[in-house]
Amino acid sequence: MKMLSPESRKKWGGSVIRVGGHSESALLLPGSIMGSGNTSVARHSSCLACLARPVTVKRCVVALVLLSTLSILYFTHYLGNHPLSSLIRRDTRPEPAIRCSVAGGPSRVAAAAHDHRSAARLRIDAKVLVFVETTYSRLGREIAELLVYNRIKYKVEVTGKSLPVLTNLDKGKYGVIVFENINKYLNMDKWNRELLDKYCREYSVGLVAFQPASEETLVGAQLKGFPLYIHTNMRLKDAMLNAASPILRLTRAGESAWGQLPGEDWTVFHPNHSTYEPLAWAVRDGPGDQDKIPLMTIVQDHGQIDGIQRILFGSGLRFWLHKLLFLDSLSYLSHGQLSVSLQRFLLVDIDDIFVGERGTRLRQDDVKALLVSQARIQRMVPGFRFNLGFSGKYFHHGFPEENEGDDTILENVDKFTWFSHMWNHQQPHLYDNGTQLAMEMMLNKNFAKEHGIPTDSGYSVSPHHSGVYPVHEPLYAAWKKIWNVRVTSTEEYPHLRPARLRRGFIHRNIMVLPRQTCGLFTHTIFIERYPGGRAKLDESIQGGELFQTIVYNPMNIFMTHMSNYGNDRLALYTFESVIKFVQCWTNLQLISVPPLQLAEKYFQMYPEEADPVWGNPCDDMRHEKIWSRNKTCEQLPRFLVIGPQKTGTTALYTFLSMHPEVSSNFPSQDTFEEIQFFNGKNYYRGLDWYMGFFPIPTNSTSRYLFEKSATYFDGDLVPRRAHALLPHAKLVTILISPARRAYSWYQHMRAHGDEIALNYSFHQVITATDTAPKTLRELRNRCLNPGKYSQHLERWLSYYPPQQLHIIDGEQLRNNPVEVMNELQRFLKLSPPFDYSKHLRYDPKKGFFCQVVSADHTKCLGRSKGRQYQPMEERSYKLLQRYYLSHNTALAKLLKRLGNHVIPQWLKEDLSVL
Repeated sequence: MKMLSPESRKKWGGSVIRVGGHSESALLLPGSIMGSGNTSVARHSSCLACLARPVTVKRCVVALVLLSTLSILYFTHYLGNHPLSSLIRRDTRPEPAIRCSVAGGPSRVAAAAHDHRSAARLRIDAKVLVFVETTYSRLGREIAELLVYNRIKYKVEVTGKSLPVLTNLDKGKYGVIVFENINKYLNMDKWNRELLDKYCREYSVGLVAFQPASEETLVGAQLKGFPLYIHTNMRLKDAMLNAASPILRLTRAGESAWGQLPGEDWTVFHPNHSTYEPLAWAVRDGPGDQDKIPLMTIVQDHGQIDGIQRILFGSGLRFWLHKLLFLDSLSYLSHGQLSVSLQRFLLVDIDDIFVGERGTRLRQDDVKALLVSQARIQRMVPGFRFNLGFSGKYFHHGFPEENEGDDTILENVDKFTWFSHMWNHQQPHLYDNGTQLAMEMMLNKNFAKEHGIPTDSGYSVSPHHSGVYPVHEPLYAAWKKIWNVRVTSTEEYPHLRPARLRRGFIHRNIMVLPRQTCGLFTHTIFIERYPGGRAKLDESIQGGELFQTIVYNPMNIFMTHMSNYGNDRLALYTFESVIKFVQCWTNLQLISVPPLQLAEKYFQMYPEEADPVWGNPCDDMRHEKIWSRNKTCEQLPRFLVIGPQKTGTTALYTFLSMHPEVSSNFPSQDTFEEIQFFNGKNYYRGLDWYMGFFPIPTNSTSRYLFEKSATYFDGDLVPRRAHALLPHAKLVTILISPARRAYSWYQHMRAHGDEIALNYSFHQVITATDTAPKTLRELRNRCLNPGKYSQHLERWLSYYPPQQLHIIDGEQLRNNPVEVMNELQRFLKLSPPFDYSKHLRYDPKKGFFCQVVSADHTKCLGRSKGRQYQPMEERSYKLLQRYYLSHNTALAKLLKRLGNHVIPQWLKEDLSVL
């Protein structure tokens, strides 16, 4: 297939007029306004000017320039916004020009799509080990981004003196090894090279490597240790694939990518052994017959020499075809472990039906073209229908021929699928009154019933994605009540950019799918005004961003607008072209299903995405704009007391609440002073529910808000969730002897009447085996697991920097709270500092410090705090010291690594007793 250049594909007609650097092209009809009327006006005006004043050349030139400018502006006005624009024929409307042996036919999986799965018992994980030169190298980032886009697990290592651990027991940790720079592999020291090659042979692991660009040009240079020769720094063109290669699976051979390949630093390979087979060729970009000789740009080493299969690339991933071949290489070398699915689901939403300024809406011929295009796409994508989202308020709000277009849409209502937009196209987050929001939705539903539009799709999209994410709870409630919405989509979760990280989630039993953009927006309605022109749009279609979006995403929901289907009908051109291009170059099977079915398939494929991760709306300007105006991030806590339980967190909470510049959350009916948002079912109640526990700031100098939930410390999901919402928050934790903490928790459960704690001794609890009753095992775990301090702290530190973590010695908090609170104030940068020495006093009856309320009275914690109980048995204490030895050792190392942390006395004692 020869891809024509943008210039050769353009069929211009008529005159070209340039305005402000842009050009509009039109074939002027005989006797049209632009053909005669304006010329006559210009001629008569010029005559009048000459009669009124003495004729000079200068004045005539000025008059002609002025009238020419007005004529151009007049022409532009008629072209875009006036009903007479229909009299002007535009030959600039692009038509799909993709041609290849299969384009336009039924979507299928070709016979050449090899199945790389092996019947042998594999001892490797489906994970890629990537060796990069530096953490900032361009190709290394591109490789990582491609792996993330395709949800392939990987680990990045900077090439150095030693290898990472490659095995776990008797299983290989990686299925493919990738070297950003092949020279780093060839020049490894003997020990590491032998170790890596032995791993590859023993576990049947293949290797992918890239030849880097270099200033030195090599001609016929031999790769170190291999009968393979290279020629570097070449300009190439016209890429072709080896149709017989077993590597090809995602990528389809049989076509040629005509034209110059990106870059002038390509490497070509010249093998001197039968172990090598070409995967891709190109020809030299230069004059002469010798330049037609195919040169190997990617070569496969079948491993006949040393038992290791390799695939070597003569350039990086700048060329779009290399990205597909890289994915195929991973699939082949991992024996199918890293294969991506060949099925792609496609849904195209057309938002804003009946919405749009006059002159930009659909006319009758546009709707007919939409139906014709849909029929052509259906031959390539089974089940395809355009999905129309409507706002009934603006029905028949165009020029007469545009209102006819509205009628034509409704005459063909059964040809499309439908979903509800907002009645007045208003953003839902602007509605504080849920009842008003529901009433607006009901107006749209009534309009649908009156005009025969289906109302049972279970799918809806919010204008500008408002209220979907960040979540506006009234929107979800109204959707369920009026439309029984079960599925929506957004491009904003977790963020618009980068698009490869868009994901789905479920909230209030509504499935939210990631939505993709195709490069068309409300204002991109003429090809001449497309940013970068037609060449830029074609670049996105032919191997660029739009093409790669479809290739990398198993499920694609594209956002388009009604205006994209009128005027130059760019959406029809774009989707027909990219679908044909996908058919030409891939073995992907494109199919389309309704949104509800699509959502169910999505969360079957990615069940881990069902749980949302709430981000901070104030960290994304786009999110701030579509977040309720009654919300502010000043209502979120600035630091968290994360626990663990039974270390003195309630005392710390009390002391902090005494500070005039510090405020805690409102109490919960269920969990008292703790919200327990990040580690339980409360998290699914959403951000609005969480923020409802904090006071709304009354001025810009708001107080320090904080939350204390002692169960956060050892929650597996808590650090990730907390960091997503509160990335700048500071963390405060309290540590005491883990053995004494475990015993304190046991006594706490006894005091609260726990049946297991009452019926089993502490020693029986901590020595319970995995065959013990479930309730006993659960109590054992709650006693023991939080005390693995280093393990939990490392998890927190994988999200938060050490500068945001403050560790308090629980024994010091009990014995010298004034000094501890002074240190904490310095850490939190509270100013002016609060003098705790005047507000805390030791109470000999309770055995700890209490709040001073008067000269001779103190206010202490409740009866449950500081309770007295029998000392722990010596055998239990010794057992726990042994149990926590490795954890305490790791904790001591961690504290030294963090710096500015004195090793607590209790830790020294726990480490020195054995």
